[in-house]
Amino acid sequence: MSEAAASAAAFPASPTADAPVPGAAVFDGDWTLVSVDQATADLLGRRREELTGRNIWIALPELAGTILHSFLLHARSVGGRVTWRGYYPPAGCWLDATAQRVDDHLHVSLRRRVGPVPDGRADAVPDEGDRLRFLAEVSESMVSTLDPTKSVATLVDLVVPRLCDWAVVTVVGDDGAPFDQGWGHRDPARVSDLELYLSNRVRPAGEDNPMVTALLTGEPIHLSAIDPGLVEPALASSDEVRAAWERLDARSITVVPLRARAETFGVLGLVNTSARAPHSEMEIATAVEVARRASLAIDNARLYGRQLAVAETLQRSLLTPPPQPDDLEIAVRYLPASSTLHVGGDWYDAFQQPDGATLLVIGDVVGHNVDAAAAMGQIRSMLRGIAYDRQEQPARILARVDAAVTGLHVGTLATALIARLEQTPEQRREGIRTMRWSSAGHLPPIVRHADGVVELLTTPPEALLGAESPQLRSDHVATLLPGDTVVFYTDGLVEQGRT
Repeated sequence: MSEAAASAAAFPASPTADAPVPGAAVFDGDWTLVSVDQATADLLGRRREELTGRNIWIALPELAGTILHSFLLHARSVGGRVTWRGYYPPAGCWLDATAQRVDDHLHVSLRRRVGPVPDGRADAVPDEGDRLRFLAEVSESMVSTLDPTKSVATLVDLVVPRLCDWAVVTVVGDDGAPFDQGWGHRDPARVSDLELYLSNRVRPAGEDNPMVTALLTGEPIHLSAIDPGLVEPALASSDEVRAAWERLDARSITVVPLRARAETFGVLGLVNTSARAPHSEMEIATAVEVARRASLAIDNARLYGRQLAVAETLQRSLLTPPPQPDDLEIAVRYLPASSTLHVGGDWYDAFQQPDGATLLVIGDVVGHNVDAAAAMGQIRSMLRGIAYDRQEQPARILARVDAAVTGLHVGTLATALIARLEQTPEQRREGIRTMRWSSAGHLPPIVRHADGVVELLTTPPEALLGAESPQLRSDHVATLLPGDTVVFYTDGLVEQGRT
């Protein structure tokens, strides 16, 4: 907070006979009203017993999203006294407010303002409505993606130029190093300068750096004037970086921490040039509210990304590389969906049986989540063990796997297709193979013959694994000539149109 702002942040003096009586309230760390006087209760349109001992957001739901709401959040996050003067729509009046955090409690003083409207403004409601629309846009935009990088870019687009001339967002990873970083400038001609400076500057690690300080303390930092000596260490890398910084014309900065689940995991830096005044207390309060809403969305994206990485790593660990028998090339491709969850029940497998035949397997557990991936691992392991234990035909293997899925109460349904590639000594001399397959409700194989003809090997549908159907399973046979290509696939290929 600037020195000028700090000097103005004093509690109202004792009321005179002509002045309205100020009210006082104290909140604990959970925003419960520990105490509230009658003047505050009257000002807020409630009885004291309706407020005392209750959470403020429950007792006063109309407070949410107002400028007074942002002011209280801002006051909670800083150590010194802060003041605000503005219009409070639920009470239909102008307020003077002062707040200070004392240990875990927040002491707030409110006074109804009488006399002329500040700065000659006849009505502040339109400005409040614009602010509420902006905050609503922040909430709506930030929940539109679960990609942390896109979330950071969205936050930058929201605050530039609404709250600043240029902005920097940094999210740190689990190791403390920058994980995602985004920036933006209101002047397209200065974007390259901003990128040059941020990408090539010397990153200061000292606690006198406002970005580091906000990250370590979890509290907003406001500098109404940027000390050149503070930036000098970052400009030591090259003359180009120094020139880029000078063209950026940074004169003041407000750094707001990104916090969620009691953890500070990033910062939002809002920078103004000489063409724009330093941020006011209420602009800082608005930035705090924006950061609060954005933090929840970015943190959700981070958590989603962590779970996704673990699940996808687990799933890929089950999808082992295929063998490469003589005169037979096996290629696999696993491509997670980009518009939905990246993990699911799709799997493939390929291995050789003790008699030398090659077994190809593809399947899909019903569902597209971590539970489906876990069930896939169970069924894949069952099928691999059963198929290797005995050199049986595909239909018999599927029947035994089906019995295991049902008997062990895996509790899921899955499609599967098993193809066994066999070759007698006579076929080996001619370069041909026999493909024997059986399908448990899976999509049919496609054969592209050496002459370019494409054939879909359709067969009568049979029950999925886990369906507890008494239907007998059947084998089907096809002859593969040299140069033929057989394709097995899951429904994601045909549903999404991938090739």
